[in-house]
Amino acid sequence: MPFDLEWVRSRLPGREVHWYDRIASTMPAGVQLASAGCAPGTIVGADEQTAGQGRFGRTWQSERDAGLYFSVVLDVPSQPAEAPLLTLALGVAVARAIHNSTGLDCDLRWPNDVLIGGKKCAGVLTTLQEHRAVAGIGVNVNQTRFSPELAALATSLKIASGREHSREVLLVSLAESIDAETQLLVRGAKREILDAFSRASSFVRGRKVTVEDGASIQTGITDGLDPSGFLLLRKDGGGISVILNGGVRPVPGA
Repeated sequence: MPFDLEWVRSRLPGREVHWYDRIASTMPAGVQLASAGCAPGTIVGADEQTAGQGRFGRTWQSERDAGLYFSVVLDVPSQPAEAPLLTLALGVAVARAIHNSTGLDCDLRWPNDVLIGGKKCAGVLTTLQEHRAVAGIGVNVNQTRFSPELAALATSLKIASGREHSREVLLVSLAESIDAETQLLVRGAKREILDAFSRASSFVRGRKVTVEDGASIQTGITDGLDPSGFLLLRKDGGGISVILNGGVRPVPGA
């Protein structure tokens, strides 16, 4: 179904919303607009991405008209030290927007994955510019199937609920939720962000996980977040490790 851009603009008055039929990735377009001094809150979206960006250089599969693929320019502190908290705030925003617009409950896997039933339905990617941050968000909305290599890992809102969902309604909900959650960072309410993510995530505390970062693999029990938003891991061999990066996965049967 064609994306109703005018309806979205009518629900987000005063906000720039740029929409493409097809684009390699919304992130470079968002970064370019941010560098040119566009207004905070500017959105760049597309019906299809041919080279959607994921974490660690992975590709985000962007089926045409089935998902919501967009980047948003944020008026938040753009210091590298704030990046982990920004990612957590955005994860909370995405989970809340999905719940508000569909009724589906999400889990958050540190640092940037949004899950339903243990499978990924959305992801967040952030990049910092000189005076702005840009967030790329992908949500699997109305996909009915995934490629064999993704089927065990990914889901969509339609698969999870058994019904189709409006991409337009979800985008408006996301824009409003992102504004609310990122304002916590602007106000310096870091503890609120940490607490909100911890409440929404089954991975933050007491979860047996493996953490893979390149050739390094650690196993242990998660033990909360540090003040900067990094994950604490109580290692099997003893001691606490601060996880700065890496892919977190649950240990089967643990």
